[in-house]
Amino acid sequence: MLRFCPVLLVLMLPACGASVVIQRDAQFDVTYDDTVTSDNQTIYSYNHTVSRNKTEGVRVSVELLSESAQSPVLFVVRQKQAVLSFQVPLILRGLYQRKYQYTQVGRTLCQPPTKAEAETQFFYVDVSTLSSAGVHYQLRVSRVDSFTLQTDKKFSFNATPSQPQFFKYMFPDGVDTVIVKVNSQKNFPCSVMSIQDIQCPVYDLDNNVAFIGMYQTMTTTAAITVQRKDFPSNSFYVVVVVKTEDEACGGPLRFYPLLPDQLLDPGNRSKTLDVIVSPAINSEVYVMGMLFCLGIFLSFYLLTFLVACVENKRMNRKREGLLNADTSPAETASLLGKASVSPYEYGSFADNGSTLSSEAVTDSLASTDGNYGYMDRSLESVARSRQESLSSVEEDDYDTLVDIDSDKNIVRTKKFLCVSDLARKDKRILSKKYQIYFWNIATIAVFYALPVIQLVITYQTVVNVTGNQDICYYNFLCAHPLGALSSFNNILSNLGYVLLGLLFLLIVLQRDILHNRALERNESTALECGIPKHFGLYYAMGTALMMEGLLSACYHVCPNYTNFQFDTSFMYMIAGLCMLKLYQKRHPDINASAYSAYACLAAVIFFSVLGVVFGKGNTVFWIVFSVIHILATLLLSTQLYYMGRWRLDSGILRRMLNVIYTDCIRQCSGPMYIDRMVLLVMGNIVNWSLSAYGLIKRPNDFASYLLAIAICNLLLYFAFYIIMKLRSGERIQCLALVCILFTAVVWGFALFFFFQGLSTWQKTPAESREHNRECILLSFFDDHDIWHFLSSIAMFGSFLVLLTMDDDLDTVQRDKIYVF
Repeated sequence: MLRFCPVLLVLMLPACGASVVIQRDAQFDVTYDDTVTSDNQTIYSYNHTVSRNKTEGVRVSVELLSESAQSPVLFVVRQKQAVLSFQVPLILRGLYQRKYQYTQVGRTLCQPPTKAEAETQFFYVDVSTLSSAGVHYQLRVSRVDSFTLQTDKKFSFNATPSQPQFFKYMFPDGVDTVIVKVNSQKNFPCSVMSIQDIQCPVYDLDNNVAFIGMYQTMTTTAAITVQRKDFPSNSFYVVVVVKTEDEACGGPLRFYPLLPDQLLDPGNRSKTLDVIVSPAINSEVYVMGMLFCLGIFLSFYLLTFLVACVENKRMNRKREGLLNADTSPAETASLLGKASVSPYEYGSFADNGSTLSSEAVTDSLASTDGNYGYMDRSLESVARSRQESLSSVEEDDYDTLVDIDSDKNIVRTKKFLCVSDLARKDKRILSKKYQIYFWNIATIAVFYALPVIQLVITYQTVVNVTGNQDICYYNFLCAHPLGALSSFNNILSNLGYVLLGLLFLLIVLQRDILHNRALERNESTALECGIPKHFGLYYAMGTALMMEGLLSACYHVCPNYTNFQFDTSFMYMIAGLCMLKLYQKRHPDINASAYSAYACLAAVIFFSVLGVVFGKGNTVFWIVFSVIHILATLLLSTQLYYMGRWRLDSGILRRMLNVIYTDCIRQCSGPMYIDRMVLLVMGNIVNWSLSAYGLIKRPNDFASYLLAIAICNLLLYFAFYIIMKLRSGERIQCLALVCILFTAVVWGFALFFFFQGLSTWQKTPAESREHNRECILLSFFDDHDIWHFLSSIAMFGSFLVLLTMDDDLDTVQRDKIYVF
């Protein structure tokens, strides 16, 4: 054992109640084995040279050798501009005021800066206790050789709850942003990585590490992007603390009897970690990322413009050829009606559009000509314009028959329906009805988006002020800050939804304008051929796509479980509007009103919120939701099968029993509407299966589960529509076919990147960071950004499919277009 000579020994009379204070010169890297009592206090004096251009770390390590000390030993380190004190055994608290005792403590001293080129500084370690019995301890003060971290050089170290570590990093010239990464091979024990300014004291214990700076909990990975502008000294400390318990990282809650003043053995909580500091991207990469994002989506504008020019030129050439042909006046008028409508000219009927006369409908129904085309007839007998204003028209004006309800039952219960049977209402009334979809969703968007923006700004402010980076679930390995935004790349990649949604609105507007012009010219194809053109739902779909981009960007300002509905609400809207548009194509008279449709979507969002808040592991909630889901599926199936010609009243059970007795018991007869029955049976199988899956598995991410239900129903109906279209002898034109194939391929790639799962709020922040990955595109965008790019393009393509899918019917009379 090393022996040393006292420099100063002060003895005071024990009878006076005084203690002995011993001051000794001490050396670095020497272990001092000593005993302390309440009657003596030892002061160890150290000196070292501090250089302005070089920072050395100094570490104090203490171990208590006495097993049952009456009182702890107090160690006080006095420096030139700082004081550090701790007791041994060290008591750290966990949840429920549980106490953990540590007899080995190691602390790194905060190094105050010096203005001189080199300066000799003294510091003192005071050791004292109130225990009357001698307490045996060991003290060692050593230099930390690798106290200053080097750029792109990995450094490994060990840490425990009572032996935290911190290191210094200085920004090199020309580097304004760095990313600090800490990794470990073990998930537990749970740790905390903190970035703190160069100042004393350094908060490096579990109970104070969150007091200052930026911090993250971690299991295997933590990463924080640090900017020079946030640290005036051009340097910062990287602090790593091992927590006393693992609950913050999703570990098990260890049960202990909670007895008063019971000290718990923490066990072995040592963890080996690696730290590396690398330069982050520079401003040039930001510019390239923004230009790339803009270039991708603006190219769709250019492509659309070129397609429109080519199509317009082709139509003009066709029109000139028809004008020069040697045809009769009646034939010329008929052919001009065909040739004057381009694929971009189809839309909703204008306010001054005309309705088919009852004679025209009768003629159409009586026609036996199965060829595509339309019958030659007088434009005057087909289009009788009404002069009153749109606001004066009521929906009851669509027919003047006294027995109108009977007429509905007669027409809509035919075994084989044509579009002309379900397009009998006044076009101006339907146009007004479907425009409400657009105005309602625009109103919803304003009232929804404003509080969302206010809330996410508050979230980001809280993160920046408190430094708690566990609030938001970013992909921290590819989260590039810009100003107050912590992950600018995730926000920028949502630009595609907004730009492509706007482009879709422009395409729809062009079709709407050109179709209105065709109506003004009383062209036969616009008046009595093709799927009835109503654009209100298309406008609503484009608006919903733009809002999806805005709200997804808001969600990614600070993604977490409390605001996840911002990212999904308009996805429900888009899925619902697409299904309504598919149904409206061949059922324009009986499609749902905007008020009932949005009320149903509001109910879906309501259940989404309830599921996120209360659905996790709640059996009662899942039973209630499954019952509601199945009942809603049955009611909707009945509504679709009978075309709305049924009533939900007190006599419903009697009528059901009557149908069962008549069709199943008295005589076994098949369903009257085979095609509809096939679709509805498949839909019920899918929905009942999804309901059973939710009840059995009870997935934590209820919002995504609900969205999966909506998407499955949309895909099922879309596939049924295409199959029935081809089965009915209709064809899909080249433009629509290209859109279908392109969209299917893009959706496939988009879903691949979506399921990469770079973060998840279903787990703790520390567990979520285990899924974080580096950027894969231009060193700026990650997998989820690519999902944003591809999904926005796929949604835009899906909208174009809906818009162009029935262009082949624009010269086919409506009494020859089947309803399915």
